[in-house]
Amino acid sequence: MYKNVYKNDAMKRADHMAVREAVGWYLFTHELIEVTGPDAAAFLDYVCPKNIANLDVTRGRYTTMLNEKGEIIDDVVIFRMGEECFWISTLYTKKTVPWFNQVKGDYAVEYKVITAAWDMYSIQGPKAAELMNELIAEGVDDVKFFQIVDKTMDGTAVKVNKGGFTGEKLGYELYVKKEDTKKAVAKLRELAPKYGGQQVTDIQIMVWSLPTEAGYYLMCDLSRNNPFEVNMTKGINWDKDFIGKDALLKVKEEGPARKLLGFTVDEEDIFIPARNIGGPGTPVLVDGEEKGRVTKVTYSYVNDKNIGYAIVDASLNPGDKVMLHGFEAVLCEIPFI
Repeated sequence: MYKNVYKNDAMKRADHMAVREAVGWYLFTHELIEVTGPDAAAFLDYVCPKNIANLDVTRGRYTTMLNEKGEIIDDVVIFRMGEECFWISTLYTKKTVPWFNQVKGDYAVEYKVITAAWDMYSIQGPKAAELMNELIAEGVDDVKFFQIVDKTMDGTAVKVNKGGFTGEKLGYELYVKKEDTKKAVAKLRELAPKYGGQQVTDIQIMVWSLPTEAGYYLMCDLSRNNPFEVNMTKGINWDKDFIGKDALLKVKEEGPARKLLGFTVDEEDIFIPARNIGGPGTPVLVDGEEKGRVTKVTYSYVNDKNIGYAIVDASLNPGDKVMLHGFEAVLCEIPFI
């Protein structure tokens, strides 16, 4: 039997529940690419299936990027910082920049990685706005969802985006220049306890348990899949040209062969290897026949249950029982909260 290291870890539980019940903050700097030039908007419209060129300055949009097969190669947030300037928030600049080089063509556009210049702190939870209104001189009540705005913190210039990937309705991202990060940390450490919150220090909570509960994806869930298979077609502009469009139109006509579903496991102590720790993921078995692969497994502190995602045959549905590495699981809809 395998001991459930998540369920019984008091520190992990405290980190997780701080975000769900009060406010939690943590360093969560995604890599940043700055895209500039007269064709910046047109180029990003070409590499993304959603509209980017119609973004107003300061606004952001969550979107996939596809290869010619219509498969997802990244999911990113793109902010319009100026008329000819965009920021791409990603985790894969070492893959994205070579991909841009491959598809750039004649677009008058330049791009560079600017991650080293910035730290981003995620402030998430029902009391996040209260904390941010004390932290930021001008307050944050005017900041809209997926909007990055110039603000000040004790006279220091910062940027604030309303958003994040914990699934909380109230969440913010604080962008500070590297030289100002110590000041931001000191202020967050000072203010969080006033609102019943704390610093989140466990990477598994930041990346796995919080986003998984709320239905957010990692590339272990998306890689080699198309948007139809992972329910990410909303907002695609079929009237424009974009990389992977022809392949995706074929999937739209024929229907996807697979789908991404959640699952729960009632047994407490489990060991189900998944793609989020490397490898192909545990097979999803129905009557001994493989019907998919597990993409990630974690523990839901809100539901007090083991949960996960699996990419499975389109014939399977929520409520179906499957076997995962010898453990019975029940497929379900995503999210879990």
